[in-house]
Amino acid sequence: MIDVHACGINYPDLLLIEDKYQFRPQRPFAPGGEVAGVIRRVGVAVTDHRAGDRVIGLTGWNGMAEQVTCPAGKCVRLPDAMPFSEGAAFLGTYGTSYHALKQRAALKRGESLLVLGAAGGVGIAAVELAKAMGAYVVAAASSPLKVAFALGKGADSGLVYPSKVDDSRALASLFREAAPASGFDVVYDGVGGSYAEAAFRSLDWGGRHLVVGFPAGIPALPLNLPLLKGASAIGVFYGAFTEKEPAASAENIEELFTLYGEGHIRPAISELVSLEDAAGALVRLASREAKGKLVVCLR
Repeated sequence: MIDVHACGINYPDLLLIEDKYQFRPQRPFAPGGEVAGVIRRVGVAVTDHRAGDRVIGLTGWNGMAEQVTCPAGKCVRLPDAMPFSEGAAFLGTYGTSYHALKQRAALKRGESLLVLGAAGGVGIAAVELAKAMGAYVVAAASSPLKVAFALGKGADSGLVYPSKVDDSRALASLFREAAPASGFDVVYDGVGGSYAEAAFRSLDWGGRHLVVGFPAGIPALPLNLPLLKGASAIGVFYGAFTEKEPAASAENIEELFTLYGEGHIRPAISELVSLEDAAGALVRLASREAKGKLVVCLR
């Protein structure tokens, strides 16, 4: 049981509320799948955590509460130098994006990466991590302010895409023009919808398209495109990865804490809100107004 000090807000919270996520918690429930706080007590079989430990907990849901229970295997010791607010904004985004870039895309130094939704939580994490991994990063977002936000986090260049895709090929040309060569090596797609096909068209031969999220809707990708480009569409499911490959997940987390300690990554928290204001923050996330991470502070 964790005394919650802070709870991160993530896009899956919206999907859970709308019964559109892979899991459907029994009602009633509270959103909030990522918390940081202090352990109040542990079960009799728990040996690797104790009361008083500062931890990050991946709860799945119910995190927007004063206290929450979390499986011991889903708790990670919070570094002493990391505030609770940053801890609650850390693993959901950096864990997802690092798994995507490291295990799923096998991103190499010198390769090029297009990030869709680059100002969002996972998008801005992908920008920071890809730069730390030595990639050339193009940040794509829906407004000049969002692109400027991503450039401030280290992206090499940026572009503004339209709020509605009327011509997929024209958008693909816009994406390709931003690539440093004949196309991108990797696309990080946290947007989906009609943007996915255009982004896939901007891949170079042998490129990898990371399927991360669908705030613009689930795309319908013509399967002749992977054939013609020798390219791959690769799914990214961080929650399943942590369960099915715990050793690799633990290694990733240690590497992320090292990157944090060295100053390469830092959660981009745009708002700290009270529990009473959490509903409004969820609305802002749903309307795609938010930049970076929103965090609910309880203590």
